[in-house]
Amino acid sequence: MKRHTLATLLAMAAIVTSCNTRESIDYAELVNPFIGTDYTGNVYPGAQAPFGMVQLSPDNGLPGWDRIAGYFYPDSTIAGFSHTHLSGTGAGDLYDISYMPVTLPLRTAEPPLGIHSRFSHDNEEAHAGYYRVHLSDYNIDVELTATERCGIQRYHYPTDTATVLLNLAKAMNWDATTDTHIGIADSCTIEGWRFSNGWARGQKVFFCSRFSRPIMSLSIDTAQISVEGTTNQVPGCINLQFPLGEERELTIVTALSGTSIEGARKNLAAEAPHNNFDLYHQATHYCWNNHLSRIEVTGGTHDQQVCFYTALYRTMIAPTLFCDVDGSYRGADGKTHKADGWKNYSTFSLWDTYRAAHPLYTYIAPDRVDDMVNSFIAFYKEHGRLPVWNMWGSETDMMIGYHSVPVIADAYLKGFKGFDAQEALDACVATANSDEYRGIGLYKEKGYVPYDVADPYNADNWAMSRTLEYAFDDYCIALMAQEMGRDSIADAFIDRSNNWRNQYNANTTFMQPRNSSGEFQPSFTPDEYTPHICESNAWHYMWSVQHNIGGLMEFVGKERFASKLDSMFTYTPADKEGLPIFSTGMIGQYAHGNEPSHHVIYLFNYTGKQHKTQEYVAEVMNSLYRNTPDGLCGNEDCGQMSAWYVFSAMGFYPVNPVGGEYETGVPLFDEVRLHLGNGNTFTVKKHKGNSGITLNGLPLYGTAITHRDIMDGRTLEFYVNE
Repeated sequence: MKRHTLATLLAMAAIVTSCNTRESIDYAELVNPFIGTDYTGNVYPGAQAPFGMVQLSPDNGLPGWDRIAGYFYPDSTIAGFSHTHLSGTGAGDLYDISYMPVTLPLRTAEPPLGIHSRFSHDNEEAHAGYYRVHLSDYNIDVELTATERCGIQRYHYPTDTATVLLNLAKAMNWDATTDTHIGIADSCTIEGWRFSNGWARGQKVFFCSRFSRPIMSLSIDTAQISVEGTTNQVPGCINLQFPLGEERELTIVTALSGTSIEGARKNLAAEAPHNNFDLYHQATHYCWNNHLSRIEVTGGTHDQQVCFYTALYRTMIAPTLFCDVDGSYRGADGKTHKADGWKNYSTFSLWDTYRAAHPLYTYIAPDRVDDMVNSFIAFYKEHGRLPVWNMWGSETDMMIGYHSVPVIADAYLKGFKGFDAQEALDACVATANSDEYRGIGLYKEKGYVPYDVADPYNADNWAMSRTLEYAFDDYCIALMAQEMGRDSIADAFIDRSNNWRNQYNANTTFMQPRNSSGEFQPSFTPDEYTPHICESNAWHYMWSVQHNIGGLMEFVGKERFASKLDSMFTYTPADKEGLPIFSTGMIGQYAHGNEPSHHVIYLFNYTGKQHKTQEYVAEVMNSLYRNTPDGLCGNEDCGQMSAWYVFSAMGFYPVNPVGGEYETGVPLFDEVRLHLGNGNTFTVKKHKGNSGITLNGLPLYGTAITHRDIMDGRTLEFYVNE
């Protein structure tokens, strides 16, 4: 299947009259970006190109956990349209370069809301690459679209003079402005920067904005910014006015850069040289259709198709492009580097996405996989460690593990060769031997991370979880080293990959935290959410041995394994109301709203009870993913929640993300066609009939299919009693 760059699509959009791709299905229109904007999804509904640097979306104007993505469906206010957002994370940052169209009189409120407008969902619309809303207090219609590095806004005013506010000082949640700058490039163009500290430390966003009308007047309200005890006056809210004429329309095209104003200028000239909103909307719409059509589904209900294509869309929101059109990017060392022959990416929520999102990219975005690995290698050279959770050139140190490793190993083992494998493996080994970082030295010495040793890198402790996650990553290093013939590394890391055994307490029959003397945590209760287990309890992390489920079963005993797995889904928490915010989507102790549980539902395949995997998978797909604003049962986490759904709806899932095998469940649709980069198509079909699974017409041996089965374009058929 042919892949197109956005630049190519811009040229194509100028001559095509339809955005439809396969069989005239408009996949972009099937996407409902409002799914997950209520409850705990923490997603935004605005406009973005696939994997784009710009996420142009409305902000309600209020802080809070519910508004980490800037937008919360139950709210009724909009205080700006900013160009950077995070998709479904548990930490709030970004919201950079926020524009707000207004008319007089201004509607204001006490800080932090400030200037805003009310709006109604009845006058709001969104699909992939497009957002529209009516600001009722100003009678202004707003439309948003985006290229990879540019956000395009179109405002329809009730007056022949337009007023636009650009608020460079406003910050929400974890974000805090540290410096701003504004300059006038010409009669239609302004440029500047916004620097901030938050989850991304030392973030620098440079911008260049071009208006479709000449600036009639510009005034600046300064803001006081305090940084490390020093208070400075910086440009805060910029008031711009424009003559509109009879059309009463204003278009703003804004390019971002992480390197410089000059970088933003280059991005603007290359990606959006015109003020034609419809052209860019059409191009991005076409681009989304091109990406979304890589998986075709037939059958199911309309709502199920909407949920599927929205999930597929969300898997391609992040990681985000993080380089200028000439390859320049701001590295983790704060210096400007240039990606030569590859593109730099950032926003890697790796504790989440290594599980299913990155394996999915090897099929739906193979043209980006090498670039993502090269981005890891570059980050390692600049920072001294592979990224854990990075964005905008900054390591947030959020979550645990060194989960760049499975992404690199999976890419290498699947035959991706667009990176230096020896260099990549060396980076993996060096990161895994960063003895001063998060107890790695103790892990190597003792075979586990003790919970009673302070760690400046991780105030949350999470010691037991770190052991299990390190053991999996070590297995990935061993597998890659073995394939490369580096036997001494493979042998050492295979030994380390067995460290999960050191967390198992045969007396309690659970993985259990241990102190530095080797004693298991006293007064242990597996239901308890302890600081020593990452966002989970011992029920959830019992199964975090994805690389050796068979070994785990033998170690704890097959009967006990099977019994405990059954209990995982039937043992209901005593105090549902007292569960932490990340324990959502509960079936017994299984928490689908958080990532450590995601593979567990497929483990019944190992106990000879594949029907239970199928039953629970179907229950989750049908009850915990819905075409409603509250239709996500947990944080989206940059595509992992959606990647689980995409794989599961196709009928299989990577229990071991680097094992080259996928455990089968049950497909949601009558037929799924996965169009691959090598030109083949892998097909999944569902029929009514006696239970069974065939691969290319022959009974499936075991419960899993392989990566080779997929890449060869075979046909997987399920016969199910419905």
